[in-house]
Amino acid sequence: MSLKAAFIFIAPENDEKIHNAIINAPVVQLHVVGVENYQEGELVARRMVEQGIEAIELCAGFGIEGVAKIKAAVKGKAIVGVVRFDNHPGFEFKSGDDLF
Repeated sequence: MSLKAAFIFIAPENDEKIHNAIINAPVVQLHVVGVENYQEGELVARRMVEQGIEAIELCAGFGIEGVAKIKAAVKGKAIVGVVRFDNHPGFEFKSGDDLF
């Protein structure tokens, strides 16, 4: 049985209905989804948990507040981890907390 996991990345103009993929590797089924803001990230995370996702990793675009929002959204039904930059190089070295 493989782990069902997700990677959620955030950037302006992402559309979760277009910017998504599922990668079936031998030991993990990874759902990759792009979201436009924290609110959409919360909605996507809740939906993924309902679909059996057990672990969610967030891109560095999620600041401290964004990670807290996703963790609260899934209510302990999935582990939430994060790739971390203090200030994201793709966002002109600003935190997602300042942008989203």
